[in-house]
Amino acid sequence: MIHHLGIVVADFTRSKLLYDACLDPLGIRRTETDMDWAIYAPEAGYPFLWLGSEIPTYWTDGHQAGMAPLHMAFMAPNRSAVDAFYAAALEHGAQDHGAPGVRIGSGHYYSAYVLDLDGNNIEATIRES
Repeated sequence: MIHHLGIVVADFTRSKLLYDACLDPLGIRRTETDMDWAIYAPEAGYPFLWLGSEIPTYWTDGHQAGMAPLHMAFMAPNRSAVDAFYAAALEHGAQDHGAPGVRIGSGHYYSAYVLDLDGNNIEATIRES
């Protein structure tokens, strides 16, 4: 199980506004913040997301935000939260990468996808029977 995940962003101020808005409907709030980083977590505190523009010590020459986009999915409590995530993300500069809808794969699920300001594929989803 994942304890936490870190994403380095090019513009922390803009990214913080986007993540504040789109994660709120999912029950994930900014719990800590500093000048160039923030932590987002559910009420239980874990797992958490570190978001910031600070250069990680594990980066080597040539690494920069958005060079190797990642995909991450957040659990939503219901379809309305998925819809709210999507609307808030687009309102704050994210790009549509899959409007809210039913998906069929390993089970049925309802999800939405956006590309954040650095090209990361961010999903909100709820698994359904």
